[in-house]
Amino acid sequence: MAEKKQSLLALLEVLKKYSDENHPLSIKNIQDHLLNEYDINLDRRTLYTSMESLREFGYEISDYESSKGYYLIDRQFEKAEVLLLCNAIHASHFISSKQSDDLIKKLLNTQSKYDQKEFKDKVYMANPLKTNNKQLLLNIEVVSEAIRDNKQLSFNYLRYNNKKELVNRREELYIVEPRYIVYSDSRPYLIVTSKNHEGFIHYRLDRMKDCVVLNEKSRILPKTSDPYEYARNKLFMYNGEIHTVTFKCKESVMDHMIDIFGSELLVIPNNNDTFTIKVKTSEQGALYLAQQFMENITIIEPEKLKKEFIKTLKEVQNNYKG
Repeated sequence: MAEKKQSLLALLEVLKKYSDENHPLSIKNIQDHLLNEYDINLDRRTLYTSMESLREFGYEISDYESSKGYYLIDRQFEKAEVLLLCNAIHASHFISSKQSDDLIKKLLNTQSKYDQKEFKDKVYMANPLKTNNKQLLLNIEVVSEAIRDNKQLSFNYLRYNNKKELVNRREELYIVEPRYIVYSDSRPYLIVTSKNHEGFIHYRLDRMKDCVVLNEKSRILPKTSDPYEYARNKLFMYNGEIHTVTFKCKESVMDHMIDIFGSELLVIPNNNDTFTIKVKTSEQGALYLAQQFMENITIIEPEKLKKEFIKTLKEVQNNYKG
């Protein structure tokens, strides 16, 4: 019985690794792989029986006549799903290179060796923007536990020094009440509350280190609290008081505005190839946006913020003099 189970698992692994729609396997191919890799010798009749057993377990395997060979039709992930996930992981700066490689390897192992090679040959190239902090996945695990158990969390928060090394931002630990994990500006953030700060504040998960779940319980959070509303209003995740800011924008940046604020953004068309938007955000977030698109965006209101931006422009101009 044990030998039969072993041969079934070995057959399944051979089909997973060496077969797909473009690479069906003959009985001889399958027998060779089983013998060379698992030292299992199956005659044709036993192999047919094993193939039927896998089908009875729910694995969809092609019949020989339709494909001139056998291949595994259904997989845990479709090829397109794996490529999408692998590309997203590889492009994510907040995941370290080693963690990316390990995750991608696990995903690619759900596909045939031919599809694995296609990704490595055509898609993969080094990403030099990866973080040096290797604790992200551990952080997510520990933080999720703290949120689930409604317990406080301690951690060190990191910053880069002038040697491009990640170092602790301060000597004492941060102690917070973790509430939600959100993704904004292509990065993961932990939204928290604290006894020393009113309302929500946030930290980048990829800049956290040495996370520990504490025994002390977090306070009960009001049901009206909305972390995604908080994240939406924190343009580029800048902290600070929230203001309603009016921008006049050229039509050429419409795509960018939708990407940043979402499709629910209220757009008021003007008569001169421009449009007006009103958004709720912090002052620093609004100023950063205006700087990023200064040729195409103008701050209209509030007046105080407009004057602050003009002051910044003058300071920049002075930096380039002499």
